[in-house]
Amino acid sequence: MQEDKKQNKVDVIVVGAGPAGVSAAVTVARGGKKVVLVERGTFAGSKNMYGGVIYSHAAKEIFPDFEQSAPIERFVERHSYVLLSDEDDCTEICYRNPSHGKNSFVTARGDWDRWCVEQAMKEGVYFAPQTLVKNLIVENGKVVGITTDVEDYYADIVIIADGVNSLLAKQLGLRERIKPGNVVLGVKEVIKLSEETIEKRFALYPNAGAAIELVGGPFAGMFGLGFIYTNKNSVAVGLGVSLEDLKNKKLKPYELLDTLKSHPYVSRLIEGGELLEYSAHLIPEGGYKSMPVLYTDGAMVAGDAAMLVNNVHFEGTNFAMISGKYAGETALEAFEKNDFSANHLCLYKKKLLNSFILKDLIAYKDVVPTLTGRSSSFLGYYPEKVNEFFRIFTTTDGQPKKEKFQKFAKNFFAKRSLSELFSDAVAGIKLIFGILK
Repeated sequence: MQEDKKQNKVDVIVVGAGPAGVSAAVTVARGGKKVVLVERGTFAGSKNMYGGVIYSHAAKEIFPDFEQSAPIERFVERHSYVLLSDEDDCTEICYRNPSHGKNSFVTARGDWDRWCVEQAMKEGVYFAPQTLVKNLIVENGKVVGITTDVEDYYADIVIIADGVNSLLAKQLGLRERIKPGNVVLGVKEVIKLSEETIEKRFALYPNAGAAIELVGGPFAGMFGLGFIYTNKNSVAVGLGVSLEDLKNKKLKPYELLDTLKSHPYVSRLIEGGELLEYSAHLIPEGGYKSMPVLYTDGAMVAGDAAMLVNNVHFEGTNFAMISGKYAGETALEAFEKNDFSANHLCLYKKKLLNSFILKDLIAYKDVVPTLTGRSSSFLGYYPEKVNEFFRIFTTTDGQPKKEKFQKFAKNFFAKRSLSELFSDAVAGIKLIFGILK
């Protein structure tokens, strides 16, 4: 048995070849240590789905020259925030900055993850796809390896990056069972359109991209948002709604997506397109208060497995990559000290606390509870009223504007009691000051 351990022993095992896992593995390999990156999919990215963008600052920290060969679809120069109504209108706020466009980019996660693993392998990472990790091996309270569907493998440190529903972190008692209100089910379609059509419909320069976030419409009053992202020759359209809302309202996510696609704002952007792909994925949305314990003797937890997502700004991949980097750095420091205990691996959390990751998550820690408890107001009633206001403001039909606005104000207060309005206002103020303090 001891001989088997020696033969199957490496310095670090990383479970999961997503952004967190590959970043951790690359960091360890660059430090001169032997690292194995284990992935249960047939290839890196085979089971991943995301609706957003990847941020260049995080990509550069892991792969400084990524722009030269990475599979980038478009750099994002247009950001839009759209309030949909139950009718056929909407209110849109659009921010554009061509000179700032290389801050983020759109890519297909399957292509991106495969490219990342290819770069990692060039730097000495051993990649093991189609490898299912059944359990962690724990001896005397310390994680010392993994049990796969083939055999056991051993390491001084295991970095757990196996996704939102991390069974390995659960096995160690680092996390509880995920609450439905702390996780979102994201569904997405990729629709083929020509490059010229995309640039015309979204008013984009060649190679420039758009990121659009949608509030209201089919998921008004629920803890959910929609999104549209432009690829080179396709458009990604999707939404994310909390499992709790889906369960309580007995809704089917693909039906919500069909309703979203039928809204005139969305339908005109995808008209005539060909469906290429449909996918679904769980997204951690609980924020700071739902995070698991991040380390124990011989192991650390990174990325989605650590619930590291900023739902307000749609940031997840950058949190994953940087957290993976910090886990890798902590592992290298542990080898220098020859100390793989929790007493040393706690440095991983200290790195996160000193970074934008936990500083942002702590600042936004009350957003999810507030929006979940008042989703009918903040994500339903008020967006609808904004659309109604601008409908009146921009319509000329021979009727006095004063009478219309008087009726609008009367209905606004009639459908929302003073106590409800006051309570919403207090909650909103507390949320803003909680973020700013």
